[in-house]
Amino acid sequence: MLVGSVTLTLDPGTILLWAFIGLVAGFLASKVVTGRGKGVVADIVVGIIGALAGGFLAQALNISFSIPGHTTLTAIVIAFVGAVILLVIVRLVTGNGRRWSHSR
Repeated sequence: MLVGSVTLTLDPGTILLWAFIGLVAGFLASKVVTGRGKGVVADIVVGIIGALAGGFLAQALNISFSIPGHTTLTAIVIAFVGAVILLVIVRLVTGNGRRWSHSR
């Protein structure tokens, strides 16, 4: 699949890497914004959406961020920033984020 000038492959390894990046970024963002994780699936979804949002914002604002030799860590940082922004917006819209919280 060709997206812009970047070739995107959707093999199982790539999908697992996206899930891993989403899980780490979503979990960390959830801990920062709400004080706890949202659960594995929700953290992965928040992280992947955060990665898309973070990448879009970085490109729109002409921000270039890279950790030389650590592309996965770079992706986690960008996804984390995007996920934090996403969770803050969700908390503002839903009122204190109660919709996202789960009972124990």
